[in-house]
Amino acid sequence: MFKKVVIVEYNKEWMNWFNIIKDRLLKVLAGYIFSIEHVGSTSVPGLAAKPVIDIDVVIENKDFSIVKNRLSFLHYRHEGNLGIPGREAFKITDEKIKQALPIHQLYVCDRNCNELKRHIAFRDFLKNHPGYKIKYAEIKKEAAKRYPYDIDAYIEYKGEMTI
Repeated sequence: MFKKVVIVEYNKEWMNWFNIIKDRLLKVLAGYIFSIEHVGSTSVPGLAAKPVIDIDVVIENKDFSIVKNRLSFLHYRHEGNLGIPGREAFKITDEKIKQALPIHQLYVCDRNCNELKRHIAFRDFLKNHPGYKIKYAEIKKEAAKRYPYDIDAYIEYKGEMTI
């Protein structure tokens, strides 16, 4: 059975959740990365979202094997690029650790990756354009209502919004 797509109103704790995960990541990644970016809807104050923290760890592509290895110390397993070149997905393998942390999606991105640039541009655009943020929240809610058990259709529907 698929997880239900649920959109909730903005939670000011999302930034704290991001910082908890970021601090944990920095314990093994400091000195090997450019930055850790909070992206996705939870990174935009006031925006309704799925309560899942999206994180992009930004690297120089040549450092991927080092970062991948260091993430394994925190029980993250590499899942591949999931069809998006330049962006590699990771999941926590230890169930106890997974339960102790806020729900999140972790990606490692080359600093020149188009998907990373898109994430940051869209996040920053929504932060600076309240009217679009409101419109996007409405689209996300409608997408979740139409496709509560089809994450791909949900993503496609909400992805039709362009800047």
